[in-house]
Amino acid sequence: MECPTEPAKKGSAATRRPPLVRELLLVAGLFLVYKLGRLLATGHTGEAFRNARHVWDLERFLHLPGEGAVQSALLQSDTLVHVVNTYYATVHFPATAAFLVWLYLRRPGHYVWARRVLAAVTAAALVVHLTFPLAPPRMLAMTGLVDTGQVYGPTVYGASPEADSLSNQFAAMPSLHFGWALIVAIGLIAATRSRWRWLWLLHPLLTLLVIVGTANHYWLDAIVAAALLGIALAVIRLPKRTAATDGNTRELVVAEDTEGSVREVPEALVPDAPDVPEAPELVGAGR
Repeated sequence: MECPTEPAKKGSAATRRPPLVRELLLVAGLFLVYKLGRLLATGHTGEAFRNARHVWDLERFLHLPGEGAVQSALLQSDTLVHVVNTYYATVHFPATAAFLVWLYLRRPGHYVWARRVLAAVTAAALVVHLTFPLAPPRMLAMTGLVDTGQVYGPTVYGASPEADSLSNQFAAMPSLHFGWALIVAIGLIAATRSRWRWLWLLHPLLTLLVIVGTANHYWLDAIVAAALLGIALAVIRLPKRTAATDGNTRELVVAEDTEGSVREVPEALVPDAPDVPEAPELVGAGR
């Protein structure tokens, strides 16, 4: 059975890193737009609380788990609550920044893809923040939830949402804490080949429990963030896969196995075609 192979184009496995200064400016610009967009959405207190009641009622209609069950488990230990609040306040931005830096240095092709996905999800989230202001469950009395940040500390929010000049507390939906954590996990799973890479999904799972347990977000905030990410991933395609070991890349070729299924294998592992002696030319043959 013939096993046709198609070698990859030279240089397709190694992607050049984008200029560092340009990338720093792009990421800084994304962060500034993110902060500016959140601040533009302030001042909609009445609408934010009306939307909060609608979201709470919708979750009960959909029979989603109560956020209170997660918070009740956290409140069993003051130390645990403090750790969870610290996680919410300190992990979000540093983890995402470390993820981008690692991709830039080790997987430049995946870095460009991840940066585009991150920008698309963030831009879509800001549109929702501006058009659908939403008070978090910690502000809604009917939820019976505790503002763990204010009670146990630390917190990144001011005591009065109207006077908070650093952040927009009425931008609960979608949750960028969860959305960015999911991007980090999916990006690392796509960019690495370790059998343990699926454990990166623990990052968004832990983030989900943190944002719900601290009463900063509803379940629906995470669901909407995941939906926006799904749309972004459908539009922004992953780069061509390369096999990487110790920072080096090897070209992949497409081969057909004995069962007829097509798969990608490193070019170095594809055996060279055997040398077949040319048949002697017969002078006058066919005349």
